[in-house]
Amino acid sequence: MWCVSASGCRWLGAAGSLAVAVGGWAAGTLPVRGGGGLWEPRGSAIAVAGAVLAYLGLTLLVAAWWRYGVLLARGVRDGVLGTLALWTAPLLLAPPLYSADVYSYIAQGGMVLEGHDVYGGGPAVLGPGELGADAAASVGGNWTDTPAPYGPVFLLLAEAVVGLTGGAVVPAVLGMRLIALGALALIVWAVRGLARGAADRDGAVWLAALNPLLLIHVVGGMHNDGLMIGLMLGGVLLAVRGRWVLGCVLVGLAMMVKSPAAVALLFIGVMVARRFGGARGVVKGLVLPGLVAGGVAVAATLAAGTGFGWLRTQSVAGAIHTALSVSSDLGLALGTLLADDPDPVKGAVQKLGLVVAVGLILALARRAWKGRIDPVLGLGLALVALVALSPMVQPWYLLWGTVVVAAVAWHSRAGQVLAVLSAALVYETAPSGHTPWYGFVLAGLVLALGLLWVRRDGWPAAATAAPADGPRADLRDARSR
Repeated sequence: MWCVSASGCRWLGAAGSLAVAVGGWAAGTLPVRGGGGLWEPRGSAIAVAGAVLAYLGLTLLVAAWWRYGVLLARGVRDGVLGTLALWTAPLLLAPPLYSADVYSYIAQGGMVLEGHDVYGGGPAVLGPGELGADAAASVGGNWTDTPAPYGPVFLLLAEAVVGLTGGAVVPAVLGMRLIALGALALIVWAVRGLARGAADRDGAVWLAALNPLLLIHVVGGMHNDGLMIGLMLGGVLLAVRGRWVLGCVLVGLAMMVKSPAAVALLFIGVMVARRFGGARGVVKGLVLPGLVAGGVAVAATLAAGTGFGWLRTQSVAGAIHTALSVSSDLGLALGTLLADDPDPVKGAVQKLGLVVAVGLILALARRAWKGRIDPVLGLGLALVALVALSPMVQPWYLLWGTVVVAAVAWHSRAGQVLAVLSAALVYETAPSGHTPWYGFVLAGLVLALGLLWVRRDGWPAAATAAPADGPRADLRDARSR
């Protein structure tokens, strides 16, 4: 059999990761200019061969990861952190994989350095010779004129990378990958801290960090979602340990990378309300986390000097249609059927989706406050609901909730289903960053097979998160006193 032991899975996954990286040198998201002779187009035949190699490697990685998780679920103990290092290493020097977003990050850092309003225009404003201009030439067509939807904390980091590298594409990309590795370390620290025991720590790292969806899109593609998740989950861990003020500071920093991290404030508020009890606790839970995180947001914005334009650019991504958004697809279909101009109908359905998502988030927060669900698990499920009903959805957005659920309930049915979704969504995007039709076919096939497997061979629920009034809550209360 291809992978009968944890050691066999480790090396099979490492071979898959290496194949993804090698294939990426020919078929990755290569820069239009500034590749320095390292990351250059090699011709169509070599690009096709590289893409085939990357897809084969990705399949090996997914298969090894899934089998590794099955072994962990059955009680096998293994050096998960060593496996993570082995699977991550081949991706460190690879060109950008599965997305061109990193070029946007570099260009936006250059815009800040050159004095452009990063919230008023897109990378196209960079002129020849300006820092970040080479990276701007490689920005995807939808984003060249799009203002940054990111907070000032991330822009400060991008600015620092561009300043240190002079905007040279290859060094700047590798600088952004160092930030991604820092995010990966934060995620590992947080999920291990939230897990209840050694076996759960291994399983949590398996679903959260060893997840191929995270490896290819956070390490390979350097998406800043990884940094948002790491800061947010680190803040949740501190709040669980009773240091909720510092936890809210970290969540505030996460919000200043990407705004969805704000959902964590609601569930930290639940923890605060449960700790203090009564009406006083509810008031503190509703008000104090927001005040702390809001103070961080104001301070970060003033320190960055980029202005408060991020408040008006949070919805710019929603203008770009992605096939994974249920509300956008449904709205477009209804608009095409019911009106000459589908956009108003599409916009209404998108807004309705967000209203439903808010309702689900509030319902989960109420269940957590009542002690019917662990607040951390509630946060994870709330983020999954937000992604499912958002007007724009990218494959790696699933990680927002998956990493949080992994920390406390990797072995649950929810964790198993999220693992299947993760395995499917890695196929949706090609190494070049495009979304070919066959990517959706492969993703659908993996999803169908995975859900059938879940139905026939579901994991036992022994490691699911306890309710908020169970042992974890007792531990939180003891730590917070």
